[in-house]
Amino acid sequence: MKKYLAEFTGTFALVFCGTGAVIVDQQTNGSLGLFGISATFGIIISAMTYVFGSISGAHINPAITISLAMGKLMPKNDVLGYLAAQIIGAIVASSFLLILFPNNQSLGGTTSAASSVQSFSIEFILTFFLMLTILAVTAKKELAIITGLIIGLVVTGFILFAGPISGGSFNPVRSLAPALISRNLTSLWIYLTAPVLGAILAMFAWGIFNSTE
Repeated sequence: MKKYLAEFTGTFALVFCGTGAVIVDQQTNGSLGLFGISATFGIIISAMTYVFGSISGAHINPAITISLAMGKLMPKNDVLGYLAAQIIGAIVASSFLLILFPNNQSLGGTTSAASSVQSFSIEFILTFFLMLTILAVTAKKELAIITGLIIGLVVTGFILFAGPISGGSFNPVRSLAPALISRNLTSLWIYLTAPVLGAILAMFAWGIFNSTE
């Protein structure tokens, strides 16, 4: 139960602070800017990694959970519990944001500013590299102290790159929750599929990179 509560809380924090930063930027005429939004996501992910990493692994992302399960790096019995906790945590966070900012139309949701092919490709490729980074840094005990920092910096950099095109999600529930609560489901399929497929491919690639002859 502690693992599921950790995933719920970590995902709540990610969506509340991350998408909340998008809302605040919109409400204050761009006071945060792309860098401020990117930094908010990176910092909260870094913090949650340190807070909940030893309890649940701090997935706070269904794409990570699904790919780890497929790579047999987590018990399959935990998968549904993790996914449910992440989805509920994200939806509760977006619901709170709706109460705080009832006039905001998107609630910090991700929308594609380019073609579907471009946005899908960016979400797929960057999630692939994000997952590779996670697998690499968590596999090395000597990097344990800076694991959260590395992951947070990578997320920040990727959002800086992808934000103007795809919104820089890399996380299905980060996009799902605001879309459901705001009832704006435009291009949602991109953010539900591309990150998951990218993370799964990264898991298979990691297996190849670390295979022995």
